[in-house]
Amino acid sequence: MDIREPEIKKKDILILDDDHFDINNVCIVSGSGTGIGRATAIAAAANGMMTVGLDIDEEEGEKTQKTAREMGGQMVFIKTDLSQDRDIEHAMGEAAKLGTIRYLANIAGIQHIDPVEDFPMEKYDLMQRIMLRAPFYLSKLAIPHMKKSGDGTGVIGNMTSAHAHICTINKSAYNITKFGLRALSQSIAAEGAGKIRAFSVSTGFVKTPLALKQIPSQAEQRGITPEEVVRDVMMGFSRVKEMMSPIEVANLFILGFSGFSKYLVGGDLLFDGGMVLTYAEK
Repeated sequence: MDIREPEIKKKDILILDDDHFDINNVCIVSGSGTGIGRATAIAAAANGMMTVGLDIDEEEGEKTQKTAREMGGQMVFIKTDLSQDRDIEHAMGEAAKLGTIRYLANIAGIQHIDPVEDFPMEKYDLMQRIMLRAPFYLSKLAIPHMKKSGDGTGVIGNMTSAHAHICTINKSAYNITKFGLRALSQSIAAEGAGKIRAFSVSTGFVKTPLALKQIPSQAEQRGITPEEVVRDVMMGFSRVKEMMSPIEVANLFILGFSGFSKYLVGGDLLFDGGMVLTYAEK
């Protein structure tokens, strides 16, 4: 079982023929420095969109930009602290100079594991700002640009999780933000009159640094191998005993942004290997 973060290859990217997937339309992707955000930024650029990546990690964000351009796409990286409104406002202003803001992927996230009674409030507050308030504010700023586009349309995709459907222990803040992002998606879609669409993407465990760095410590604590952590602990309730790759998740954002998903209005793309709806006793 390979539990390393996989390399992104162009052949694995979903390329769709869409009239709006062109260099005049901007796709903003938060969390573009690593994992799903990196993969989504690269996939958006590969599909012809002018991609703007946001992340606090400048070094990793520039690596994403380099890869996107090497694959023939156009991407601009803007260092952005999503916990700071002024950074969000600056990023949106710079993105608007590059074309029509038509797509927004809210992907950035962090994790902290503790029971509710031990959860540090400063960490709770930071997770709320990065994972729920920032997506709301980015959406608030992006929607007016979308309405001013040629046909007044735009799409916002929010990265949720199986944790937007079920709550696991010691992840209360993460659970809360993910449920909240589903509500944000539905709220935007309800107000969008079919012109401004919004959707969420809910997956099980994905081979990202956020997930992979949890494996060694869990293996040591439980006295089992890293492979057993993935198979029996992380994937225990999934019918598919393999973690998704970031590009597989990115492809769901590309599909959701496209005209092939015109009826995806407030819906949730649940690609969790059956973790939520078909779980059974092991």
